[in-house]
Amino acid sequence: MIIVVKYFASISDAIGKTSEEIVLQNSKTAGDLWLDVSKNIKYTGKVMVAVNHEYVDMSYLLSENDEIAFFPPVTGG
Repeated sequence: MIIVVKYFASISDAIGKTSEEIVLQNSKTAGDLWLDVSKNIKYTGKVMVAVNHEYVDMSYLLSENDEIAFFPPVTGG
C-alpha cells in the first residue's frame, strides 16, 4: 500500500525533507511508521500526528492512500 508522509517544522528539519511516498508491505499504525521514519534521526520532542487532515493518536491503523503528517505541538501567542 502507498501512503504519503509529510513532515513539518523541526521534524522536517531533523528528517531532512518535507514529504515522501512510502510503500508499506504490511498494515502499520501511525506509531509504527513514526518509529520507522525516525529511527536514524535525533529528534527528542513531542510528536503530533494527523491522517487525512484529522488529528489521530499513534495507534491509528493506516490504509491505502492515506496522507499522514508528523509535526511538533503547535504553540501560539
